[in-house]
Amino acid sequence: MVVCFGLCTLYAVQVAFAGPACLLRGDFTPPALAQDGDVIIGGVFTLHYKGAVREMSYRTGPKNPGCVKALRWAQGMIFAIEEINRDKSLLPNVKLGFRIHDSCANPPEALRASLTLVNGRDESLPDLACTEKSPLVAVIGCSGSTQSITIARLLGPFGIPQISYFSSCACLSNRREFPTFFRTIPSDYFQVKAWAEVVRYFGWTWLGAFGSDDAYGQYGIQSFLKEVEGIDVCVAFAEFFPAVYTKEKILTHVELIKETQVKVILVFATEIDIYILVNELVEHNVTGIVWLASESWSTAGLLSTKEKFGVLGGLLGLGIQRANIEGFKEFLLRIHPSDYPGNIYIKEFWETTFECTYNTAANKTDNSDSLKAEKRCTGLEDLRSIENIYTDISQLRVTYNTYKGVYAIAHALHNIRHCENEMQNETCFAIENITPWEVTQNLKRVKFRTQMGDEVQFDENGNPFPAFDIINWQLDQNGKVQYVDIGYYDGSAPTGQKLVIQEDAIIWNGGQKTVIKSVCSESCLPGSRKAFREGEPICCFDCVPCAQDEISNMTDAIDCIKCPWNYWPNSKNTDCVLKTIEFLSFGEIMGTVLTTVAVSGACLTLCIIAAFFNFRSTPIVRANNSEISFLLLFALVFCFLCSLLFIGEPSSWSCMFKHVAFGITFVLCIACVLGKTLVVLMAFKATLPGNNIIKWFGPAQQRLSIFFFTSIQIIICALWLGISPPFPQENAKLFNDKIIFECNLGSAIAFCCVLGYIGLLAVLCFILAFLARKLPDHFNEAKYITFSMLIFCAVWIAFIPAYVSSPGKYTVAVEIFAILASSFGVLLCIFAPKCYIILLKPEKNTKKHLMGKSSTNKSVT
Repeated sequence: MVVCFGLCTLYAVQVAFAGPACLLRGDFTPPALAQDGDVIIGGVFTLHYKGAVREMSYRTGPKNPGCVKALRWAQGMIFAIEEINRDKSLLPNVKLGFRIHDSCANPPEALRASLTLVNGRDESLPDLACTEKSPLVAVIGCSGSTQSITIARLLGPFGIPQISYFSSCACLSNRREFPTFFRTIPSDYFQVKAWAEVVRYFGWTWLGAFGSDDAYGQYGIQSFLKEVEGIDVCVAFAEFFPAVYTKEKILTHVELIKETQVKVILVFATEIDIYILVNELVEHNVTGIVWLASESWSTAGLLSTKEKFGVLGGLLGLGIQRANIEGFKEFLLRIHPSDYPGNIYIKEFWETTFECTYNTAANKTDNSDSLKAEKRCTGLEDLRSIENIYTDISQLRVTYNTYKGVYAIAHALHNIRHCENEMQNETCFAIENITPWEVTQNLKRVKFRTQMGDEVQFDENGNPFPAFDIINWQLDQNGKVQYVDIGYYDGSAPTGQKLVIQEDAIIWNGGQKTVIKSVCSESCLPGSRKAFREGEPICCFDCVPCAQDEISNMTDAIDCIKCPWNYWPNSKNTDCVLKTIEFLSFGEIMGTVLTTVAVSGACLTLCIIAAFFNFRSTPIVRANNSEISFLLLFALVFCFLCSLLFIGEPSSWSCMFKHVAFGITFVLCIACVLGKTLVVLMAFKATLPGNNIIKWFGPAQQRLSIFFFTSIQIIICALWLGISPPFPQENAKLFNDKIIFECNLGSAIAFCCVLGYIGLLAVLCFILAFLARKLPDHFNEAKYITFSMLIFCAVWIAFIPAYVSSPGKYTVAVEIFAILASSFGVLLCIFAPKCYIILLKPEKNTKKHLMGKSSTNKSVT
């Protein structure tokens, strides 16, 4: 039996193809190996495909470098087969051969080649019938995801295993749809995960994306868009390269890049797809962009040139695992057209490489002048003298995948033949009795290490270990582009350890070492929040400062955080700081001044008391009831001193006591003044003939009236304290950055009643004193009382708006000022004239002087 491995780029039925001409001319099989081998390995590559992959109406495309790469991949397959044939421990006594067909990078032609391998005949030759039993038990391929999908659908129902070395579409992991598909390249599912991690690592939030218009590009871009949704990344555009390029379409792509101002662009496409766009970007001098290259073109020699480095320099790419295969370069250099006389692919490779023409029979029949002028190949050309994609073994990635695929099939065959598996009740099989289904089952369990030390095995979906190298394009001193490994991604590692990047080793576009930013809007610094723009992506926003009582302590905050009531944002709105507690203290200047004035007023009053006591027997002291004068003076002392209760840190007792003391002492003061005023009026009335009113308003009645007026205030204060007393509180509403420690009145109505009662007595006293101001006494106290009450009323009327409008501790200061001003007004207006006479004009301190010549004789004791 003949066992075939198809190494390929395969596809559906043969149909008309609008692309460049494709020639399927025989196979790549050396007759000796094909005839003498116990096992034949089949392969299909894009070996003969001239011109651009996509036809362009405005530009001639480059020669397809994929053909040269595919030739090297095919050589990798042959090298692995020869290595296995020399290995006495792996498949002993079994010689492997190979058969390679051309797919032309065309799905219909790829399918045609695969059918040829499955049938054992070239279906382009209708006179040859198919064999009764297919010689094919496994296929290695294909390079393109779209081709692999078609082949997998063909081979799956027959149980024929397929190993692809370069088809990375995540869709091929669907075991239901592709039960016999395996691959040695990681799925795009993990490539998309890797790119999302890279984007998150560098903080890029504004990206563009291009993809080829096939399964590889569409699945890759769609998966990436879905993956970045959860990390607040916006994709400004996601475009697919058309099947047929036009000047207008490519210019649209260029303008899109310029308009969106993206600085990071991901491309899931082949090097030919991106080649056209890069050429246009070079013409328009579009630079400063970080290109994220999928594994299909991350090491593309067609693009990694000095001419295109201005656009693509600093590119980041994902590279599949690479290795240095010992002896492989010497194997590549052994190829020569004379060893494959009937192989058109080797001949064309030789002619293209050395720019010469072989003198074949076809050429001999053509006597055109152009052929005569061409350089003829001598066969003495040496591949060692050139450097191209074929001879460069520094990036053996896909070739290494091909190498591993061949070894995976060989190990599966070895396990079947020697019963090295876990299947129960299974007998060993001869090589000619092995079925494709058995190979498929053993591939699921195969596990081995290559000669380079890399472990090979497949998971439940037929995928290898998901690992990528991260590559950075850098220019060396000779002007040659180097693929520098700057990190890796291991999809099987624990979360947080999957991505490793040596950021210092990266050189970005333009030769800069700092990371290129790509954002629609600059990040909002702490102290501000995002305000999203209507109708635009979430990555496009404005930064709005936090409100006066809010903070944000992180970059790009969505919302600001409200500070607790006793905290306030710092100057940058990044942290809540404890508010300062403020109250009128004795230590500050204003508190010290008010304290000094209050104490001075009390001392001055005590001095007047002392003077009055010392001169208590003089007429001026005895006039108008000296007892009331002394009571008034003592009341004024308490009025001065009660103002001190308003200074200092509020407490429960101080809040209650200071308002009660203020209300009672002031009423006592005004009641005394009112008593003195009534005495003056009654004394004048008593001088009238037949008037005995003075006997109804003697000293006892005066004391009783003072007690009565004061008792009313005491009752009001008692009700205030009993129902809703004042209490200390921390007021955080007046100021943003500080808390006012103050006394809450408890009941504003009670406070108004206290002040209102004081005001009522003051107004009554003022009216009575005003009426008695022109009485005939030479020394008439009424006019001084009038002035004192006028000052008193003016102060407290002005106090009301000042009290309401003054903030914080200044409210307390205004209240203290009103107490001191009104106290000084009463003290000075009533007692200053008397003290002047007592101390400075003692000659006037006589009864005769007080009575005056024209006055009526009055004697009031």
